[in-house]
Amino acid sequence: MKPISRILIALSSLSMLATFYLPLWQIQLWAPQYPEGLNMKIWHNHLSGAFDIINGLNHYIGMRLIKEEMFPELKYIGILIGIYIAIGLFTAITNKLSILKIYTLTGITYGVAALYDFYRWGYDYGHNLDPHAAIQVPGMSYQPPVIGYKNLLNFTAYSGPDKGGWIIVIASVVAFCVLVYTIWSNKKAIKNNSISSKAGMSVASLLSIFLFSACNSAEPAPIRLGKDECTNCKMIITDPRFGAEIITKTNKLFKFDDVNCLNNYIKNNEKIQSQINHIYFVDYGIESGFVLANQAFYLQSEEIKSPMGSAVAAFSNQQQLTETASKLTQSQAITWKEASKVY
Repeated sequence: MKPISRILIALSSLSMLATFYLPLWQIQLWAPQYPEGLNMKIWHNHLSGAFDIINGLNHYIGMRLIKEEMFPELKYIGILIGIYIAIGLFTAITNKLSILKIYTLTGITYGVAALYDFYRWGYDYGHNLDPHAAIQVPGMSYQPPVIGYKNLLNFTAYSGPDKGGWIIVIASVVAFCVLVYTIWSNKKAIKNNSISSKAGMSVASLLSIFLFSACNSAEPAPIRLGKDECTNCKMIITDPRFGAEIITKTNKLFKFDDVNCLNNYIKNNEKIQSQINHIYFVDYGIESGFVLANQAFYLQSEEIKSPMGSAVAAFSNQQQLTETASKLTQSQAITWKEASKVY
């Protein structure tokens, strides 16, 4: 390995020491009655979060109490992280490609095993329900998402790495990039007896792209017709063509049944105004697709019967808007600025 590659491996390995003091994983729940969300954090040796509230809610649908005894892995996660750090430092010291391959493979193995273990626990936890629970929905299970978002009754659940988890992910990405670069540069050196610095792979650039993608991964969640509730008016969403969603800077998601409900919620909640990251609308012409609010085309007509009377539909392109307008007696195209003032 080149000196810079060895330094990157050593620094990324040592950075994982911070995971002994930071949460590795997080599970968050949002519902109309809990707009700020409920969270559960998994550390290398214990759990933390709003367990009392979550357990109280889960009790009604027959789910078991969440407690540390359910996770025997907490006894050896710290040991596994320590082994991973040691292999990384040994890789940087010995400067051997074979050890680098073992280090990279260890990270991949850890990641796959952790996701599978979490899936296995979540499946059992969400399917093995108390048959005498107060609330029972035939055929319904409550398995949390392995990673990403999932709708469970009137709750939106999110599962993903926390600060400590991201450190391990980044260290693993560094190892993979250094491995690819080292193999590539060694082959080129054998072929040409020299390595062109201009042709070198930039590990820093790959990491920047990875981090940028990770920080902007939030996407709108599909609206479950007849199940999801409008955050503003609390009515069940029955017409998906007019749905809208807010995603905050902390990846919290709020759903609405009409543009005027979304506007009213923003107007009446000063706190949410500074937290908005993206606003999405359901594409009226597709129904299953979403379009960013500031990129959409809007049509307003009294003949467009929206759930809460805004009479506004959003489209992802001008052609769809024009085709819809041609079928109406009277309509007008409006801008996002005008649509955002509809109440």
